[in-house]
Amino acid sequence: MYNSNVYKTTGEPSKIEYMPELTWIGKDKVVNHHHDVPFRILEKQYTFGDEGSGNKIIHGDNLAALKSLLPEYEGRIKCIYIDPPYNTGNEGWVYNDNVNDPKLKRWLNQVVGKEGEDLSRHDKWLCMMYPRLKLLRRLLSDDGVISVSIDDNDVAKLRILLEEIFGAANFVANILWQKRTSPDSRLKLSDAHEHIICFAKRNDLLTFNKIPQTPKQLANFKNPDNDPRGPWASTDFSAQGFRPNQMYEVVTPSGRVVTPPPGNCLKKTEDVFLGLVADNRFWFGRNGDGVPRRKTFLAESEGVAAWSWWTNEEVGHSQEAKQEVKEILSDSEIVFDTPKPSRLIERIIQIATKPDAIILDSFAGSGTTAHAVLKLNAADGANRKFILIEREDYAETITAERVRRVMNGYGEGTKAVAGLGGSFDYYEIGEPLFHEDGNLNEDIGVEEIRKYVAYTENLTAENQLPIENEHSPYFLGKQDDTAYIFYYEKDRATTLDLDYLSRLNFRSANMVFYAGICLLNKKHGAAR
Repeated sequence: MYNSNVYKTTGEPSKIEYMPELTWIGKDKVVNHHHDVPFRILEKQYTFGDEGSGNKIIHGDNLAALKSLLPEYEGRIKCIYIDPPYNTGNEGWVYNDNVNDPKLKRWLNQVVGKEGEDLSRHDKWLCMMYPRLKLLRRLLSDDGVISVSIDDNDVAKLRILLEEIFGAANFVANILWQKRTSPDSRLKLSDAHEHIICFAKRNDLLTFNKIPQTPKQLANFKNPDNDPRGPWASTDFSAQGFRPNQMYEVVTPSGRVVTPPPGNCLKKTEDVFLGLVADNRFWFGRNGDGVPRRKTFLAESEGVAAWSWWTNEEVGHSQEAKQEVKEILSDSEIVFDTPKPSRLIERIIQIATKPDAIILDSFAGSGTTAHAVLKLNAADGANRKFILIEREDYAETITAERVRRVMNGYGEGTKAVAGLGGSFDYYEIGEPLFHEDGNLNEDIGVEEIRKYVAYTENLTAENQLPIENEHSPYFLGKQDDTAYIFYYEKDRATTLDLDYLSRLNFRSANMVFYAGICLLNKKHGAAR
């Protein structure tokens, strides 16, 4: 049922590539389904804390919510983390592994049709994931990264699915997270890890931050020569390979002659090396006769590069995650079987984002991603923003409630944890922008219509104007020497004519008009 078919990409003969393609029953029905998902408005229910934080918690199906985020956030999300159902065959929550949830079955029947009745849980899982990943890619910024948690059950299928949607060249890493602290004695061979598959929107633009040293790594920074620049750690100065201008003898302070070991050269040319020695950036041992090792000062260190093996000592484990949720939501009867520790999500966000980044989690669960964002902001004073989407009814009582308690503080007595501060807006998914007959749903209000029109014209958020502006309530904004005017009134027809043009108090090299009726002819320019 799952064929690792090959297909040939078009292009120059010298650049033809062959790629595996994952096929399944119903794929042809969902490949372009994200285009058919209607735009809906997001109806704000309340604000917790201060207005204007930019943090959002959305209750509703994540497919609808992701489409509704496009007008404001397409190409703006720097970091996406999702923890979708693992498709193990044993889960019992809404996206359970047999995919028996009535809402999802109804969606499959509508989109896939009668053949959806014969789908296996793997077919259904892939049908569910495909259009969501397509929308997530559109929301991701060009320099952004998506990280997806999964276990061994569907990691192979997920990897191929992500390659198809994001491109094989944009694969970043398969991170292994050590989720256990000891083996499970009930299993023949206990699983110790889960996967976090990372893909970039554009790998050539993606950069990662370094991570702070662990206590064990910090212990390597010492100062045996009392260097006034403080503690340092040393690294070998030889490198594999042969480069003629990096094959030279080094004379140590004691007069010993040192040469690169067989098959190696030195990392820098001799003139660079001698300059570093003059600046006391090499260590030759206490007696001055050791092989040269370069000094890296703690005060100058930006941290260490992350790699693809994350131990539970560094980023937490499953039991820690369960205990974390239990302590915050001590009065909740809902149990999350596979939550992630906030330290794990902190690591993902820390290496991938800048201080003003937007982080999206469309399978929000207990709200761990928002918790991680708030912890990082409190630690470094940054202003990262989060968007959470949760379809289940506990979106308010669990997801949002956890975020509230983390912001305000939780626990009592010696177990009290101080609040991290912050605020968010809570939304429900509302009406569609268009009726089924294709006509505009005017009941959603002019502000929502303006946002959609601006989005269709690629008018960026920073160039959009509110209804109340110094020029006109019909002025959408200006971008690239083009002004956009949405001349609309719900209860009357609007006419674009010379009289209306004469009353405009602004001009631009190019002007795009929307109006109910146009009485201008071609000599007045294009209008719509």
